[in-house]
Amino acid sequence: MNVGDELPSLQVRVTREQLVRYAGAALDFNPIHWNERFAKEVGLPDVIAHGMLTMALAGRVVTDWLGDPSRLLDFSARFTRPVAVPDDAEGALVEMTGKVGAISEDGVARLDLVVKFDGKTVLGKPQALIRA
Repeated sequence: MNVGDELPSLQVRVTREQLVRYAGAALDFNPIHWNERFAKEVGLPDVIAHGMLTMALAGRVVTDWLGDPSRLLDFSARFTRPVAVPDDAEGALVEMTGKVGAISEDGVARLDLVVKFDGKTVLGKPQALIRA
């Protein structure tokens, strides 16, 4: 592993069905995640994916690359833009890429990720720390 190495990109489609399943697992039944009328009334473009679901998807680009999720030490991001999920079979396409940003002397590497929906970044400064 070297600074600048790129992780394989990952594309995931998020559907309304996945939002319902995630809501049940996370016990997050906020209507912005399932009720289109309500979401639009509060100023959103449509029903939106849960922020933590989006972050979990971003984590997959790291854990898929690592092969061993126990090497993931820390993962952080800011939620900067929602992922609007249309009411169709295709859903919303979330695209994730990453690269090795730094490796410390103690063998901890920082991975810098980019997470986009509709060509726009949806997570601010998503980073993972891993055992190299």
